[in-house]
Formats: sequence, C-alpha cells, structure tokens
Amino acid sequence: VRALKGLEDVITVTVVHPTWRKTKPDDDADKHTGWVFGNPGGAPFNNTIGLGGPFPAAFEVNKPDPHHEGTFSIRDLYEKAGDVDGKYTVPILWDKKLQTIVSNESSEIIRMLNTEFNDFAKNPNLDLYAKHMRPKIDDVNEWVYATINNGVYKCGFATSQEAYDKAIDELTASFDRVDSILQNQRYIAGNEFTEADIRLFVTLVRYDEVYNVYFKTNTRSVSTTPSILNYCREIYQMPGVADTVNMEQIKTHYYTSHPNYNRWSVVPRGNDFVGKLQESHDRDLL
Repeated sequence: VRALKGLEDVITVTVVHPTWRKTKPDDDADKHTGWVFGNPGGAPFNNTIGLGGPFPAAFEVNKPDPHHEGTFSIRDLYEKAGDVDGKYTVPILWDKKLQTIVSNESSEIIRMLNTEFNDFAKNPNLDLYAKHMRPKIDDVNEWVYATINNGVYKCGFATSQEAYDKAIDELTASFDRVDSILQNQRYIAGNEFTEADIRLFVTLVRYDEVYNVYFKTNTRSVSTTPSILNYCREIYQMPGVADTVNMEQIKTHYYTSHPNYNRWSVVPRGNDFVGKLQESHDRDLL
C-alpha cells in the first residue's frame, strides 16, 4: 500500500532480519525468539537450537534501526512503548515523534495508509477501500482471511491428521473459489482493484515457494492455475509492487526460523516463481 499510494518519501521502512533469534541473547533464562534488526558486520549465527546456517548478521536489505541506536530487536521497541504483554509481531507502524507504536495490525495499517496520509501521497486519489465497494470487500476479506491467509498456517501448524485434513479441505475449496472468480472478473472483489487484492496477493506470492512445501498445501499451486498466476502477475507488475517482494527474505524467514519444523534450516531452491511473475499477463482483457 505504501508503494501504491506513493508514500515512500514520508514513511520509511526498516526490514528486520528474516531469521528469528533470541531477543535477549545475554539472558540465558529468557527463551523468547523473534524478530531482530540487521547488524552489518556482525558475527554469523545459527538457528535457535544451534543448528543450520551460519546465517549472516544482515543480508543486503537488513539494516539497524535508524531511529534507536543500539536497539537489537522488535521486542525492544515494544518494551520502549510499554507493551510487554502481547506478542512482539511485525509489521509495526511507529510514530517517530511520540516514540510509540501506532498499530501492529496489518489490516489496520492498510486502512491507515489508504486514507490518513493523502496530503503527502503521490497517488492520493487511489482509494483501496472505496465506499461503494466496502460490503463486497469486507465479505471477501472475511472468507479469504479465514481459509487462505490463515488457512495456510492451519495446515502448516496442524498437530493432528484430522486438523490438517480439515484445514487443507477448506483451503483447497477457497483456492478453487478464487480460481473461479478470477476466470470471470479482473479482481477478487469485482472489477476494481482494492485492499482485498493486496490481502490475497501477499499469501499467493508465497504459496508455491513456501506454503506448498513447508505447510503441505500441495493440493493446488499458483504456477499451474492460469487465472491466479496471471492475476498475481498483474499485481506484481503494478508500479512499486515488485520492489516490495523479496523472495530470498521470504524463504529465509520461513525455512530458518522454526527449527521444530525444519531442524537444519535448509532452504529449498524453489521454482523461480518471481521469474514467472515478470512474464506478460492478459488480465486487461476481462
């Protein structure tokens, strides 16, 4: 949304390291692991059980927090804001003047970026949550979140065959529903591009390279579903969007941050899904 609205000059972004680490590395009693900032020149490290890697302390896009010198982790920012009870999640929209968290909920941040910064936006007339579309957007968001955005996690983190079977059935049905919709209309909520497309895209762009393998969602794939693949191509090729998709960081996070699921943190080579997104599409014919 930041890229589509043209807010790069007023809202900066810091990309945290993709591999989770101990957030209090000097406290042996504190076992929490999570997001940390890049540390260019720092020592390489292994995953949280001492295997896998070694991983560089920073990839090219991972920088230290530019506003809080010496800040090690996202947890440090939560503690600075007085929030020590919840999960230390990203994304965070941070107020540099008040030195606090504005929101850590992606659905809220999408809406804020859509409307609250129009005085500074290069594309202020782009409305991703237009009034006449809201009932349809809300309806799509509800089932897409429950069965696709969150559905892939239900599959991946299922601890019983029964739970997995239920989740994969729901996910597969919704994937087919998306396929059917996109064969007949350009975007998921109608013929206008909306926030519902962004929310769906962020899962679809990870689907083949991560979820098919890591979360066992291999009943379907984007690469073999023409309507969905072309849909992803159109969104990826919108101005600024490609710069927000870093498949190396995406894959590194998933495959190296959960040693219970991938003990040695081996990252699969993949099928060059980003290369497929760069090919031409024909969505404008719908």
